[in-house]
Amino acid sequence: MIKPHGSEKLKPLYVEDDLRRQNLIKESESLPALLINSAAAANAVMLGAGYFTPLNGYMNITDSLTVAEKMHTASGLFWPIPCMNLAHDIDQIKGAKRIALKDPNITGNPVIAIQTVKAIETLSDVQLDRIAEKVFGSLSTDHPGVTTFRKLGKHVISGPIEVLSYSYFARDFPETFRTATEIRESIKNKGWNRVVAFQTRNPMHRAHEELCKMAMESIHADGVLIHMLLGKLKPGDIPAEVRDAAIRKMVELYFPPDTVMVTGYGFDMLYAGPREAVLHAVFRQNAGCTHFIVGRDHAGVGSFYGPFDAQKIFSSEVPEGALEIKIFNADHTAYSRKLNRVVMMCDVPDHTPEDFVMLSGTRVRDMLAAGQALPLEFARPEVAEILMRYYQQETAAKAE
Repeated sequence: MIKPHGSEKLKPLYVEDDLRRQNLIKESESLPALLINSAAAANAVMLGAGYFTPLNGYMNITDSLTVAEKMHTASGLFWPIPCMNLAHDIDQIKGAKRIALKDPNITGNPVIAIQTVKAIETLSDVQLDRIAEKVFGSLSTDHPGVTTFRKLGKHVISGPIEVLSYSYFARDFPETFRTATEIRESIKNKGWNRVVAFQTRNPMHRAHEELCKMAMESIHADGVLIHMLLGKLKPGDIPAEVRDAAIRKMVELYFPPDTVMVTGYGFDMLYAGPREAVLHAVFRQNAGCTHFIVGRDHAGVGSFYGPFDAQKIFSSEVPEGALEIKIFNADHTAYSRKLNRVVMMCDVPDHTPEDFVMLSGTRVRDMLAAGQALPLEFARPEVAEILMRYYQQETAAKAE
């Protein structure tokens, strides 16, 4: 099986031993506590689940700046986006050697991890902007990732952590949330050697379905990992539970048996375009996948990135040998009226825009909210029905 990133074996930071975990929870009651933000909590979950192998905790300013500038830590580990614990107020933890990190996403704010504090530093405005600009490629307040990052705080709390909880993800998505360790074990048990991963924060329409099948056929994969983000999105995006139901229905009805794993991971969307695409590749290598689909405007938002910037970064900025996972570059896919099947646009240069069945996101939402069926060439009817119920409920709720 493919090796984890930067390590001979996976390094999940979740404390599996029940007795040790209970002792740490008891210890946390006497420690100075910090209510962390959702971004830091998501980082803790990913560290706990092994997706951030081989990191052992949150980065300091030096590593964060070096990662932002050069995509590697000060020690030389390739890494595309800083893993940080940022805070506004550190008065309650000044001088502490160990602190309890409290989960902002669960009522009562239980402890999600214990951190051994190596340093507490403060970012300057220049440093904060430099990280944002390098990671997101923009400082625009219209960019949701930039806006979120700038609100996290300037105090950088670095050091290793011991993870005590997977936050709400294991509770709310018991059938879908899986750690990198669990996915690797499933791949091994299935006897799969070549596995292609598909990242999604949206429901999957016909084009996405066929893209997975094209990739599987092209690389002769044994199976595909449909790996959905379960964390926080920007306003207007479809909730994880709706996406989960829609994707599972599509797989049940339209994929051959035992060729797909539908799973999810506990992370908030960054909308960092090319840099996030590289981070997504790290996740999937750590989960045991050999190939990863990178499509048009992968992890993008609005018009902040070029349509294929997320593919170009792997050839232009990722050093050779930095990752073992291979990238499957995909163009936009759509149903061809000429050929009566879904195609990659780059494969049909004789087509005009009118030859494709294309619907904007706004048009899709409006049709579903109005109870109008989507074209069969665009969406499977069973998937569209699940989405229609959601949008109609949303429309009714807004009208009340």
